[in-house]
Amino acid sequence: MQRRKFSREFKVEAVKLVRERGVSVAQAGRDLGVHENVLRKWVKEFGSDSQQAFPGHGQMKPEQLEIERLRREVTKLKAERDILKKAAAYFAKEAT
Repeated sequence: MQRRKFSREFKVEAVKLVRERGVSVAQAGRDLGVHENVLRKWVKEFGSDSQQAFPGHGQMKPEQLEIERLRREVTKLKAERDILKKAAAYFAKEAT
């Protein structure tokens, strides 16, 4: 079964239906063909940061981009550290 994808505009309109028009989450979910838990998640996400909500296909929030960049850097630095440890052990063994 393939996962359905919804556009940002669809999600924003669904949230507005619940928040501005006062339609219940359950009723809006039935009308739109979306599970009510999904709609509740959209409402929560939109409420926390409406400008950054629903970034789209592969687009991350600036904070997420920074976290991802830092994780890649940590991975790279750990690999470099491990290489240097092995080299130091190798040269220490040869010196004795």
